[in-house]
Formats: sequence, structure tokens, C-alpha cells
Amino acid sequence: MGVVKSNAPVGRVKQSLQAKAPQDRILEIIVYFSMTVVTVLTIYPFLNVLAISLNDSVDTVRGGITVWPRQFTLDNYSLIFTYGSLITGFKISFLRTVIGTIAGLVSGSMLAYTLARSDFQARRFISIFLAVTMYVTGGLIPGFILMKDLHLIDTFAVYILPGLVSAFNVFVIRSFIDGLPYALQESAKLDGANDFTIYWRVILPLCKPALATVALFLAVGQWNSWFDTYLFNGSNESLTTLQYELMKILQSTTTSASNSQDAANMAERMSQISPESVKMAITIVVTVPILIVYPFLQKYFVKGMTLGAVKS
Repeated sequence: MGVVKSNAPVGRVKQSLQAKAPQDRILEIIVYFSMTVVTVLTIYPFLNVLAISLNDSVDTVRGGITVWPRQFTLDNYSLIFTYGSLITGFKISFLRTVIGTIAGLVSGSMLAYTLARSDFQARRFISIFLAVTMYVTGGLIPGFILMKDLHLIDTFAVYILPGLVSAFNVFVIRSFIDGLPYALQESAKLDGANDFTIYWRVILPLCKPALATVALFLAVGQWNSWFDTYLFNGSNESLTTLQYELMKILQSTTTSASNSQDAANMAERMSQISPESVKMAITIVVTVPILIVYPFLQKYFVKGMTLGAVKS
């Protein structure tokens, strides 16, 4: 004799879901409207910058450009890329971003794994020392003297070595490791794995969200950095960066004084166009590479920040 199952509860649930209360519908409309407004406010400035960068510089002076160029042209970009040192700057920026991100991830994750070990007796002292560095710095002049004494001036290493360890990144990765079951490390030890094997084969694969988050921080910081080039490698044209060269182009839109013939020719061409269009084109050139990388890391970013902030 079979058992007859009633579908009445399921039907009532479906009806309750379909027949939403008026206050729920109003709340849903408010949420969708708010998200639409936020989306428009977020995307509009970027589209406006893109439209101005693609618009004729003389026409840009008239104003009134929104999200679509009125007189389409690529002259603003062609002007930027005719600058002689820009290709060298792009290569150096790309190299420092890749090498700096990888080196920062390896060094930061190693230190984070060490501080996450409960049997490491100096973990409290080093954690406090790292936390102090987030609020107290030596200053600009002592930093320059230190780089000079270490013979890092006019070298590529000055882009990499000072940023090997970031206290914030170490704490993010360490907090993520603290949330992992310690039994995994104990099991690996029972199987004969040493500390480095545990770090490389057990910890790192499980820390992909935190590593992706930190990698994005490091990559953006390295890609956007130009002040260290100005301080340490400003006179070395073979070690110039893209952002530093774009900064010089940006300055040439307001002044024509320069000792370099290349920069003087650039300033002469700048005087014939609208500085606003060039500024917007520079903004797009700097922003697009990060926008290309971000979608690949986005799925890890929220999880890494959320789980990495559970413990201090």
C-alpha cells in the first residue's frame, strides 16, 4: 500500500513567493532604483573621460561632451605615443608590476605563514613591529639616504626591494591562514612534509582568494607609482616608468620650459591642442591595463577581503 504525498505545502510556498506583499514590492523597486543610480554615477565619469579623450581637442574647449565624442579623433592618443620615452616607460612599468607583484606575494605570504604558526615564539613581537610601521615612517629624506647607502639609486631594484613586505598585506594573508584548519598542517607533518612543503603545497593553494586580493593591491600600486622614479631614477632615461613620462607630458600642457629637445617639441605640439583632451587620454592609458586585469581577480577579491578580515 503506497504512501500518498501531499503537494499542498509546496503549492502554498509557491503562491506565497508569487504573491508578494505590497511593501516588499516597494522595497524591491527602491533597491533596484538605488542600484541603477549608483551604477550610472559610477560608470558615467569614466565614459565622460573616454569621450573627451576621443574628441577633437579644439571642439572639446566648447564643452558639453557627455558620454559620446562630438568629433571623433585619435589625435590625442597619437600625440601621446609619439613621445620618445613612452615605450621604454611602458616596458619598465610592466616589468616592475610583474616582478614586484610576484616578489611581494612570495615574501608577504612567507612572513604571513610564519606569523600564523602558533609555535613561532617571536610572532607577537614581529606582529607589533609590523603594525607600528603602518603608522610610523622615517620620512622622505631618511628614506632617500637609506636608498643611497644601499646603492639602489639609478637601479631597477629600487622599484622592487622597498616594497617586498607590506604590513597590511601580511596581516590580510595571515588572517586568512588563521582561518584554515590547523589539522591540515598536522596531517602534512605526519606524512613527512617539512615547513616549506606545507607552505608551498598546502597553504598557498588554499589561500588563492587572499593572494589574489593582495596581488591586485600590489599590481595597482606598482603600476600607478611614479614618485619613486622621480626621486631615485629621474635622471636615468633607461629606467623611467610610464606614469613618470605621462606626468611629464601632463606638465608640458601647462609649461613649455624644458631642457630636452624631445620634450620641447612635445610642448610645442601641446600648445596647439586642448590640455583637457590630453589629460583624459593619459587617464585612459593608465587605467585600461588595470581594468583588463581586474575581472580575472574579481571573483577572489570579495572572498579574500571578507575572510581576511575575520581575525586580526
